[in-house]
Amino acid sequence: MSHAMGVHGVGAAAASELASTARSGIDGAARSGAGGTPATPFSGVLRSVIEQTSDLDARAAQSVTGLLNGSGVEVHDALIATQKANMAFELALQLRNKAVGAYQQMLNMQF
Repeated sequence: MSHAMGVHGVGAAAASELASTARSGIDGAARSGAGGTPATPFSGVLRSVIEQTSDLDARAAQSVTGLLNGSGVEVHDALIATQKANMAFELALQLRNKAVGAYQQMLNMQF
């Protein structure tokens, strides 16, 4: 049972890492006029999250393939990799949903 909690903890750690990447980029964009460091545009943040998600997905596919081929990949390693990929995808999907919602709200604004 503690092993299952560990898998969720690892997935949460991956999601937390992606969220902090997204948050730092968004916060940087908000500070762009404050004379601080150059801000990361929102498109750069999205690109980074998508690249990280893709990388985690490729690692998960590689570990599952290694498990099925019997090349020394442990079951728990494959499960952890797939959980990380799943959490990263869910985070990317939520970022996309929020961005689409914000865009739709801007379209509905009346000037």
